[in-house]
Amino acid sequence: MSTGDLLSIQPTELKFPFEVKKQSSCSLQLTNKTDKYVAFKVKTTNPKKYCVRPNAGIVLPGTTCDVTVTMQAQKEAPPDMQCKDKFLLQSVVAPDGVTPKDITPEMFNKEDGKVVGEFKLRVVYFPANPPSPVPEGSDEGSSPRASVLDNGNQNTSLFDAVSRSLEEPKEKSSEAWSMISKLTEEKTSALQQSQKLHRELDLFIKELSKNGGGGFSLLFVVLCGLLGILVGYFIRKT
Repeated sequence: MSTGDLLSIQPTELKFPFEVKKQSSCSLQLTNKTDKYVAFKVKTTNPKKYCVRPNAGIVLPGTTCDVTVTMQAQKEAPPDMQCKDKFLLQSVVAPDGVTPKDITPEMFNKEDGKVVGEFKLRVVYFPANPPSPVPEGSDEGSSPRASVLDNGNQNTSLFDAVSRSLEEPKEKSSEAWSMISKLTEEKTSALQQSQKLHRELDLFIKELSKNGGGGFSLLFVVLCGLLGILVGYFIRKT
């Protein structure tokens, strides 16, 4: 008779996520498939390495009992992640109304024709932090295309940053050039006005000379004063 005849055991292997210097645990679910009380006991070939809670107990008819197995932190990983440790789950029909406190080692002795069920569980380790799967088309975890794209993105970001830093002085320089151009146009306009006044004044003087010299000195002084005022105004404006 095997324990499987009395109890349903899930899973059938003890799988521990293994990481050096870290404790790990896994659990078992024992389900009573009979209409009788079933006592169980868990043994291991390496009791100092594992802690089982509970390591013995009673499973009532049609109910489930959870068993937690904790592996102590290990200093190093075994070769090829292979483990030789084994567990043995023993089970036996118990009297109705029995409690875990009533369980004794003698209950699991194979004497006087007593039937004791046994189920062996092996230990399996798997990496606690498995490496990420390598994408298709990549030789060493990252594709050349992805690397090129990453470099392209970095170069684009750098170009944008430099462009922004250059655009700000350009905007200020553009404003300055616009102001200089405006002042130059105003200065040119003022010079043209001054030259026009000079030409008109020369014509006026010639006309006065033809008509006679009377009152020439006073009028000349007045016109020269007006010309000076206009020239000074335009120069100050520019």
